[in-house]
Amino acid sequence: MSNQRFEELCSIAGPGSRETYEMLLRFENTFLKWNQRINLSAPSTLGQTWQRHILDSAQLLALEPQARQWLDIGSGGGFPGLVVAFLLRERGGSIDLVESNRKKTGFLQAIVGEFDLPARIHARRIEDVHKLVRQPQVVTARALASLPLLLDLAAPWLTNGARGLFHKGRDYRTEVEESAHHWNFDLVEHASTIDPQGVVLDIRNLRKM
Repeated sequence: MSNQRFEELCSIAGPGSRETYEMLLRFENTFLKWNQRINLSAPSTLGQTWQRHILDSAQLLALEPQARQWLDIGSGGGFPGLVVAFLLRERGGSIDLVESNRKKTGFLQAIVGEFDLPARIHARRIEDVHKLVRQPQVVTARALASLPLLLDLAAPWLTNGARGLFHKGRDYRTEVEESAHHWNFDLVEHASTIDPQGVVLDIRNLRKM
């Protein structure tokens, strides 16, 4: 099982080290322990944390393997932001994590400290960090908001050249149509390698209509 998991991680996120893999296994255990105290993830998904959360987050690295400056908004329980941080640790990049919930911020800070991750945590609302975060190459978000609101929140970075990689479920087409009433953008839909009904929306060149 160990080799199978490691090979699956590398096939989804790109080549990586055994050290990073072992760290992610430790992170999984730590996440489950914290989740007993604070609500980091839906109880129905906890039995599939590796597949549903860690690998689902890791697939983003294969979509943008060269990016070194990332931003995750509404980081919550750390998906995809913390997973990206683990994978960037050996690739020389860094990520900013934005989360306003103090308990979840405490969890994020504990993980970043324990594993010495290349991440900066901003315990603020997304609207309040626009001037505090260095311009990223990639902006990510997962289970944060509908796409129209997500684009409004990420606009300061996306309109300045960043690429958005946003996890979405099967009803994403309605959200894309609603967003097109307010924004112009280039869109590529990447079928999720983990969720048969999910996609990663790849948004570039965001501009107001």
